[in-house]
Amino acid sequence: MKREFDLSISAYGVTRPLDYNVVILPWGATEPHNLHLPYLTDAILAHDVAVNAAQYAFDEYGVRVMVLPPVAMGAQNPGQRDLKFCIHYRYDTQRAILADTVASLHHQGFRKLLIINGHGGNTFKSMIRDLAVDYPDFFILTSEWFAVLPAKEWFDEPGDHADELETSVMMHYHPELVNLSEAGPGQANPFALQSLREKTAWLPRHWTRVTSDTGIGNPHLASADKGCRFAEAVARKYAVLLKELAAVKGEQDLYTTAIHS
Repeated sequence: MKREFDLSISAYGVTRPLDYNVVILPWGATEPHNLHLPYLTDAILAHDVAVNAAQYAFDEYGVRVMVLPPVAMGAQNPGQRDLKFCIHYRYDTQRAILADTVASLHHQGFRKLLIINGHGGNTFKSMIRDLAVDYPDFFILTSEWFAVLPAKEWFDEPGDHADELETSVMMHYHPELVNLSEAGPGQANPFALQSLREKTAWLPRHWTRVTSDTGIGNPHLASADKGCRFAEAVARKYAVLLKELAAVKGEQDLYTTAIHS
Protein backbone atom coordinates (compact mmCIF):
# COMPACT_ATOMS: atom_id res chain seq x y z
CA MET A 1 0.00 0.00 0.00
CA LYS A 2 1.11 3.55 -0.70
CA ARG A 3 2.14 5.58 2.35
CA GLU A 4 1.09 9.05 1.19
CA PHE A 5 -0.46 9.71 4.58
CA ASP A 6 2.48 8.75 6.71
CA LEU A 7 2.41 12.34 7.90
CA SER A 8 4.42 11.68 11.04
CA ILE A 9 7.47 11.77 8.75
CA SER A 10 6.10 14.50 6.51
CA ALA A 11 6.83 18.23 6.54
CA TYR A 12 4.96 21.46 7.22
CA GLY A 13 5.26 22.31 3.55
CA VAL A 14 2.94 19.36 2.86
CA THR A 15 0.46 19.89 5.68
CA ARG A 16 0.16 23.70 5.67
CA PRO A 17 -2.25 24.12 2.72
CA LEU A 18 -4.42 21.10 3.56
CA ASP A 19 -7.50 20.63 5.74
CA TYR A 20 -7.74 17.56 7.95
CA ASN A 21 -10.95 15.91 9.14
CA VAL A 22 -9.54 13.76 11.95
CA VAL A 23 -6.26 13.35 13.84
CA ILE A 24 -4.92 9.94 14.86
CA LEU A 25 -2.51 9.50 17.78
CA PRO A 26 -0.83 6.06 17.78
CA TRP A 27 0.25 5.03 21.26
CA GLY A 28 2.46 2.15 22.29
CA ALA A 29 5.20 1.36 24.82
CA THR A 30 8.90 0.62 25.21
CA GLU A 31 9.30 -3.00 26.30
CA PRO A 32 10.74 -6.36 25.25
CA HIS A 33 8.57 -8.45 22.94
CA ASN A 34 9.70 -12.02 23.44
CA LEU A 35 13.18 -12.49 21.97
CA HIS A 36 12.40 -11.74 18.34
CA LEU A 37 10.50 -8.42 18.06
CA PRO A 38 11.70 -4.84 18.62
CA TYR A 39 11.20 -2.91 21.85
CA LEU A 40 9.05 -0.44 19.92
CA THR A 41 6.68 -3.08 18.52
CA ASP A 42 3.56 -1.59 20.12
CA ALA A 43 4.32 1.89 18.81
CA ILE A 44 5.36 0.67 15.36
CA LEU A 45 2.26 -1.43 14.82
CA ALA A 46 -0.17 1.18 16.15
CA HIS A 47 1.41 3.70 13.78
CA ASP A 48 1.38 1.41 10.73
CA VAL A 49 -2.24 0.38 11.24
CA ALA A 50 -3.12 4.07 11.60
CA VAL A 51 -1.35 4.96 8.35
CA ASN A 52 -3.05 2.05 6.61
CA ALA A 53 -6.44 3.23 7.85
CA ALA A 54 -5.75 6.85 6.89
CA GLN A 55 -4.88 5.83 3.35
CA TYR A 56 -8.07 3.81 3.00
CA ALA A 57 -10.12 6.67 4.46
CA PHE A 58 -8.76 9.03 1.82
CA ASP A 59 -8.80 6.65 -1.14
CA GLU A 60 -12.29 5.30 -0.52
CA TYR A 61 -14.11 8.13 1.28
CA GLY A 62 -12.16 11.32 0.59
CA VAL A 63 -11.47 11.82 4.30
CA ARG A 64 -8.10 13.41 5.07
CA VAL A 65 -6.46 12.24 8.31
CA MET A 66 -3.31 13.35 10.10
CA VAL A 67 -1.32 10.51 11.68
CA LEU A 68 0.83 11.92 14.46
CA PRO A 69 4.16 10.38 15.48
CA PRO A 70 3.57 7.43 17.83
CA VAL A 71 3.94 7.78 21.59
CA ALA A 72 6.19 5.05 22.98
CA MET A 73 5.41 5.70 26.66
CA GLY A 74 3.46 2.78 28.08
CA ALA A 75 2.41 1.57 31.53
CA GLN A 76 4.08 -1.68 32.60
CA ASN A 77 3.19 -4.51 34.94
CA PRO A 78 5.19 -5.37 38.06
CA GLY A 79 8.31 -7.28 37.06
CA GLN A 80 8.61 -5.66 33.66
CA ARG A 81 10.87 -2.94 35.01
CA ASP A 82 13.32 -5.72 35.91
CA LEU A 83 13.86 -6.30 32.19
CA LYS A 84 16.61 -4.31 30.49
CA PHE A 85 15.35 -1.12 28.86
CA CYS A 86 11.70 -1.76 29.67
CA ILE A 87 10.44 1.68 30.68
CA HIS A 88 7.40 2.21 32.89
CA TYR A 89 5.55 5.50 32.44
CA ARG A 90 3.14 6.46 35.19
CA TYR A 91 -0.52 7.27 34.60
CA ASP A 92 0.17 10.92 35.43
CA THR A 93 2.92 11.07 32.82
CA GLN A 94 0.66 9.63 30.14
CA ARG A 95 -2.17 11.93 31.18
CA ALA A 96 0.11 14.96 30.89
CA ILE A 97 1.21 13.93 27.40
CA LEU A 98 -2.37 13.45 26.25
CA ALA A 99 -3.53 16.69 27.87
CA ASP A 100 -0.76 18.68 26.18
CA THR A 101 -1.51 17.04 22.84
CA VAL A 102 -5.21 17.82 23.10
CA ALA A 103 -4.52 21.41 24.19
CA SER A 104 -2.26 21.97 21.19
CA LEU A 105 -4.68 20.42 18.70
CA HIS A 106 -7.66 22.28 20.15
CA HIS A 107 -5.77 25.59 19.88
CA GLN A 108 -5.09 24.80 16.21
CA GLY A 109 -8.77 24.21 15.52
CA PHE A 110 -8.96 20.43 15.49
CA ARG A 111 -11.90 18.77 17.22
CA LYS A 112 -11.60 15.04 16.52
CA LEU A 113 -8.87 12.77 17.86
CA LEU A 114 -8.64 8.98 17.66
CA ILE A 115 -6.10 7.22 19.88
CA ILE A 116 -5.02 3.93 18.31
CA ASN A 117 -3.48 2.01 21.18
CA GLY A 118 -1.07 -0.87 20.68
CA HIS A 119 -0.25 -1.69 24.31
CA GLY A 120 -2.61 -3.56 26.61
CA GLY A 121 -1.28 -1.83 29.72
CA ASN A 122 -2.46 1.59 28.55
CA THR A 123 -5.89 2.85 29.61
CA PHE A 124 -7.24 6.20 28.46
CA LYS A 125 -10.92 6.26 29.40
CA SER A 126 -10.56 8.19 32.64
CA MET A 127 -8.24 10.69 30.97
CA ILE A 128 -10.73 11.22 28.18
CA ARG A 129 -13.56 11.78 30.65
CA ASP A 130 -11.52 14.50 32.37
CA LEU A 131 -10.60 16.12 29.07
CA ALA A 132 -14.23 16.10 28.00
CA VAL A 133 -14.91 18.47 30.91
CA ASP A 134 -12.14 20.84 29.80
CA TYR A 135 -12.88 20.55 26.07
CA PRO A 136 -16.59 19.77 25.63
CA ASP A 137 -16.39 20.43 21.88
CA PHE A 138 -13.46 18.04 21.34
CA PHE A 139 -14.31 14.43 20.52
CA ILE A 140 -11.62 12.02 21.76
CA LEU A 141 -11.96 8.33 20.98
CA THR A 142 -9.78 5.42 22.01
CA SER A 143 -9.38 1.98 20.45
CA GLU A 144 -7.04 -1.01 20.69
CA TRP A 145 -6.22 -2.03 17.13
CA PHE A 146 -5.51 -5.65 18.05
CA ALA A 147 -8.99 -6.03 19.57
CA VAL A 148 -11.05 -4.48 16.76
CA LEU A 149 -11.67 -7.94 15.29
CA PRO A 150 -11.82 -11.27 17.16
CA ALA A 151 -8.32 -12.72 16.99
CA LYS A 152 -9.54 -16.30 17.22
CA GLU A 153 -11.21 -15.93 13.82
CA TRP A 154 -7.93 -14.94 12.17
CA PHE A 155 -5.20 -16.86 14.00
CA ASP A 156 -4.66 -20.44 15.14
CA GLU A 157 -3.42 -19.79 18.69
CA PRO A 158 -3.53 -16.08 19.54
CA GLY A 159 -2.03 -15.05 22.86
CA ASP A 160 -1.69 -11.55 24.27
CA HIS A 161 1.94 -10.44 23.94
CA ALA A 162 4.48 -10.96 21.13
CA ASP A 163 2.25 -13.79 20.03
CA GLU A 164 1.08 -15.12 16.68
CA LEU A 165 -1.01 -11.97 16.07
CA GLU A 166 1.63 -9.33 16.81
CA THR A 167 4.36 -11.31 15.12
CA SER A 168 2.27 -11.87 12.00
CA VAL A 169 1.36 -8.20 11.65
CA MET A 170 4.99 -7.17 12.17
CA MET A 171 6.03 -9.70 9.52
CA HIS A 172 3.54 -8.02 7.17
CA TYR A 173 4.67 -4.45 7.76
CA HIS A 174 8.35 -4.94 8.67
CA PRO A 175 9.66 -8.45 7.95
CA GLU A 176 13.20 -7.11 8.32
CA LEU A 177 12.52 -6.48 12.03
CA VAL A 178 11.38 -10.03 12.85
CA ASN A 179 13.88 -12.72 13.90
CA LEU A 180 11.45 -15.58 14.29
CA SER A 181 14.21 -18.18 14.60
CA GLU A 182 15.23 -16.52 17.88
CA ALA A 183 11.73 -16.45 19.38
CA GLY A 184 10.98 -18.20 22.64
CA PRO A 185 7.86 -20.39 22.98
CA GLY A 186 5.83 -17.69 24.74
CA GLN A 187 4.58 -20.09 27.37
CA ALA A 188 2.72 -18.45 30.25
CA ASN A 189 2.04 -19.46 33.83
CA PRO A 190 -1.58 -18.64 34.71
CA PHE A 191 -2.77 -17.43 38.08
CA ALA A 192 -3.09 -20.14 40.74
CA LEU A 193 -6.33 -18.56 42.02
CA GLN A 194 -9.32 -19.81 40.08
CA SER A 195 -11.19 -16.55 40.66
CA LEU A 196 -8.42 -14.59 38.99
CA ARG A 197 -8.34 -17.01 36.07
CA GLU A 198 -12.10 -16.54 35.71
CA LYS A 199 -11.65 -12.75 35.95
CA THR A 200 -13.86 -12.36 38.98
CA ALA A 201 -11.36 -9.66 39.90
CA TRP A 202 -8.24 -8.19 38.35
CA LEU A 203 -4.74 -7.44 39.47
CA PRO A 204 -1.64 -6.90 37.33
CA ARG A 205 0.37 -9.96 36.48
CA HIS A 206 3.97 -10.05 37.74
CA TRP A 207 5.61 -10.40 34.36
CA THR A 208 8.73 -12.37 35.25
CA ARG A 209 6.63 -14.91 37.15
CA VAL A 210 4.28 -15.33 34.18
CA THR A 211 6.78 -15.72 31.34
CA SER A 212 10.48 -16.44 30.94
CA ASP A 213 10.91 -14.87 27.48
CA THR A 214 8.46 -11.93 27.98
CA GLY A 215 6.05 -13.41 25.45
CA ILE A 216 2.57 -14.78 26.08
CA GLY A 217 1.41 -16.87 23.15
CA ASN A 218 3.21 -18.99 20.58
CA PRO A 219 4.78 -16.78 17.88
CA HIS A 220 6.01 -19.67 15.73
CA LEU A 221 2.64 -20.02 14.00
CA ALA A 222 2.92 -16.50 12.63
CA SER A 223 3.06 -15.61 8.95
CA ALA A 224 3.10 -12.43 6.91
CA ASP A 225 -0.02 -13.58 5.06
CA LYS A 226 -2.00 -13.88 8.30
CA GLY A 227 -0.73 -10.50 9.38
CA CYS A 228 -1.66 -8.89 6.08
CA ARG A 229 -5.22 -10.21 6.11
CA PHE A 230 -5.80 -9.14 9.70
CA ALA A 231 -4.15 -5.73 9.44
CA GLU A 232 -5.97 -4.86 6.22
CA ALA A 233 -9.32 -5.85 7.73
CA VAL A 234 -8.64 -3.75 10.83
CA ALA A 235 -7.54 -0.77 8.74
CA ARG A 236 -10.73 -0.94 6.69
CA LYS A 237 -12.81 -0.98 9.88
CA TYR A 238 -10.98 2.12 11.05
CA ALA A 239 -11.50 3.77 7.67
CA VAL A 240 -15.26 3.44 8.09
CA LEU A 241 -14.98 4.95 11.59
CA LEU A 242 -12.94 7.85 10.19
CA LYS A 243 -15.54 8.45 7.49
CA GLU A 244 -18.35 8.49 10.05
CA LEU A 245 -16.38 10.68 12.45
CA ALA A 246 -15.53 13.18 9.72
CA ALA A 247 -19.25 13.70 9.08
CA VAL A 248 -19.97 14.63 12.72
CA LYS A 249 -20.64 18.35 13.09
CA GLY A 250 -21.63 18.37 16.76
CA GLU A 251 -22.58 16.17 19.68
CA GLN A 252 -26.12 15.81 18.39
CA ASP A 253 -24.76 13.83 15.43
CA LEU A 254 -23.44 11.11 17.73
CA TYR A 255 -26.87 9.91 18.83
CA THR A 256 -30.02 8.62 17.26
CA THR A 257 -33.27 10.48 17.87
CA ALA A 258 -36.10 8.49 19.40
CA ILE A 259 -39.44 8.97 17.70
CA HIS A 260 -42.40 8.84 20.05
CA SER A 261 -45.96 8.44 18.82
